[in-house]
Amino acid sequence: MQSIVLSSLLPVILLIAIGFIACRAGWMRAEATKDLGRLVFMVLTPALLFRTMSTVHVEQLDYKPVAAYFTAVIALFLVMLALGRATQRATVLALAATFSNTVAIGVPLIGLAYGEAGMVSLFTIISLHALVLLTLATIALELAVARQAASAHAAPATRAVWRRPVLDALRNGILHPVPLPILLGLLFAQTGLVMPTVLDRPLQLMGTAMGPMSLLLVGATLASARIGHELKRAFGLALLKNLLLPALVALVGVLLGLHGLPLTVMVVTASLPIGANVFMFSQRYNVAEELVTASVAVSTGLAMVSVSLVMALAPHL
Repeated sequence: MQSIVLSSLLPVILLIAIGFIACRAGWMRAEATKDLGRLVFMVLTPALLFRTMSTVHVEQLDYKPVAAYFTAVIALFLVMLALGRATQRATVLALAATFSNTVAIGVPLIGLAYGEAGMVSLFTIISLHALVLLTLATIALELAVARQAASAHAAPATRAVWRRPVLDALRNGILHPVPLPILLGLLFAQTGLVMPTVLDRPLQLMGTAMGPMSLLLVGATLASARIGHELKRAFGLALLKNLLLPALVALVGVLLGLHGLPLTVMVVTASLPIGANVFMFSQRYNVAEELVTASVAVSTGLAMVSVSLVMALAPHL
């Protein structure tokens, strides 16, 4: 197992380091990083997701591990929300403690470590990941905003205040470059058709390019991240995401009688660093932006050690 951890994690670390060095050396401008990020997110990632799921039949999917994953994730989210009295800040921090970087880091790592079978398990999570967590966060944030507005005007919050943002979140969670190609791929698989080589080959090439490009961009993003005075709190949030969440997923999985590769993939996915979408939320609502930025950077750096530990322990569950 140790050889699998090293052989799959070291290429990930090396590519992130190369991206970091390239950005620091001035070989990659900030503007170029943003453009490349859009290319990966809007073109390469959907190609990989669609092609992988285009041969998977619904009856082959096991949703029990996914249920274990989201039970643990939602439980931690709600606990953090309650402890923070459901404020906007508490919501953003709860999202940071539960939202994994499943695409940029998760896809290449799980692919290297666990192959096609592991990727199918991961993509089953990814198909619901943004939809569930971002919608949940949007509901909590909009309710917090509504309460704040009602308090300021001494009037009760109404459904109309937050209904539209929540509906938008649901729509955007489905019509999104990540879950949409997964769903379309599954639909194609159910037809029993075989994809023509003239289409399959370009999709394969784009999917192959997605992993390295994503990891280089992670390194470039880390090179420009500013941690500053938020380091201590960022480290605490990163520990919750990188170590506590996978421990909770493992506990729920064991209680549900799960074992083997599906449980391993769930636990390793939970140990991945904080995803960039969390920063999008903090920026949109102007809440804890510096802390979230620092936490994403610290969580990604810590993942070099924490993911190695989780990958070594997960098969023994």
